[in-house]
Amino acid sequence: MDRDIQAFVSEPGRAERLAAETKAIAARWPVPADRPPLYGVQVGIKDIIHVDGLPTRAGSSLPPDVLAGPQAAVVDRLRAAGAVVAGKTVTAEFAVLAPGPTRNPRNPEHTPGGSSSGSAAAVAAGMIPLAVGTQTVGSMIRPAAYCGVAAFKPTYGRIPVDGVIANAPSFDTLGVFAADVAGLAPAVAALCDTWRPLRPPTRLPVLGIPEGPYLRCAEPEALAAFAVHADRLRAAGYPVLPVPVMADFERIRAQLFTMNRYEVARTHAEWFAEYGDRYRPETARAIAEGRSISDLEYARAQRERVAFRDRLDEAMSSIDLWITPSATGPALRGLATTGSSVMCLPWSNAGLPSLTVPAGLAANGLPLGVQCVAAAGRDEELMAWATGVEAVFPTR
Repeated sequence: MDRDIQAFVSEPGRAERLAAETKAIAARWPVPADRPPLYGVQVGIKDIIHVDGLPTRAGSSLPPDVLAGPQAAVVDRLRAAGAVVAGKTVTAEFAVLAPGPTRNPRNPEHTPGGSSSGSAAAVAAGMIPLAVGTQTVGSMIRPAAYCGVAAFKPTYGRIPVDGVIANAPSFDTLGVFAADVAGLAPAVAALCDTWRPLRPPTRLPVLGIPEGPYLRCAEPEALAAFAVHADRLRAAGYPVLPVPVMADFERIRAQLFTMNRYEVARTHAEWFAEYGDRYRPETARAIAEGRSISDLEYARAQRERVAFRDRLDEAMSSIDLWITPSATGPALRGLATTGSSVMCLPWSNAGLPSLTVPAGLAANGLPLGVQCVAAAGRDEELMAWATGVEAVFPTR
C-alpha cells in the first residue's frame, strides 16, 4: 500500500529491523502483566525527529550527517512505553511549506495536508495505529482532518522537543495521530509531562464558537458543515455559545507570520549559508522573508503575542472549549500545496492544546473535522471531553 501512498521514508532492511525490535521488547517484558501501555504498538515518527539507527533527512536533499543528532526525548518515551518505531514518515521539507510525495489515502489525487503528511496518511491508511508529528501552525490538525483521523497537539512545551529539528521554536509542538480519541489516549499519557489521569467527566463542557473574521476564513461548504456540527452538539445536550473574538484577526495573522519567518530564517542560517542551492523554492522563500524582518519588528510581534494570549484567556472565561472547523475545507486536489493552516493559527499562536475528530464527509466524499481547543494546561480535560464530542459525529 505504501507504494501508492508514500507515507514512509524509504528504509532498506526495515522488515529485519522491526523483527529485531519486536524480539527485543518481548525479551525486555516477558510477563504480560508487566508490559507498558504501548507494548508492541508500531509508531511512525515524522522525519524531523531523530531516532537512533535511522537517518534524519527532514524531507530535504541536505546530507543526513549534517542534520544528525541524538535521539529525541519523545522517542525515548515511546520506547520506554513499549512502542516499536515503524519508520520515519514523510514531512514537508523542514516542516515548512514544500510538500513531500505523500498522497491522501481517502483519494490519492488529493493532498494529505502537511507538514506531518506521512504521519497522518499512514494512520489513515491503516498501516500503523499511531504516529508522531509536529505542529508549528497547522501541521497536525489540518492533515488529520484531511485524512479523516484524530490528532492531539498538547499545550506548547508539554512534550519536550529536544532532538527535533526546529521550524520556529516559539511555536513548535509535538503531538500524536490515531484513528480515534481512544487510540490517542495511551500515547498522550505516556508522552506529556506530568500527565494527570482524570475520572470520566461529570458534566458536558460549554462550547464556544469564535465568531468574527477568523471563522469566515473557512470555505462556504466548511462553514455550512460546521453549522450542522454545532446543531448536532446542541441536540446532544452541549451548551454552545457564540463568542465574538479576534476582530483584529489579520493583525494576529501578521504577528504570527513575523515571528514564524524570523525564527525559520535563524534556524536555517548556517545550513542555508552552505547548502542554500539544495533548498526547495518554497523553503528558500520563507527563509528570505525571515531575513528581511528586523529584530525590532520581531520584538514588537512578541509583545503583541502576549497581549493576544491575554485577550484570548479573557474571551474563554465563559466557556470550556472552542470548537471550529479543523481546516478551511476538505483536502485540496493535487500535491502542489498542503493547504491552508489558518483555522489552527490563533490556537497555535497562543500555545493552546487542540484536538481534531473526524466529522463526516464533504460533498466530494473527503473527510471533514471538528477542532476542539482548551485553555493552556487543560490538556487532560480536553482529552476527557473529546470522547463525548467525537461520539456526536458520524464516523465516515
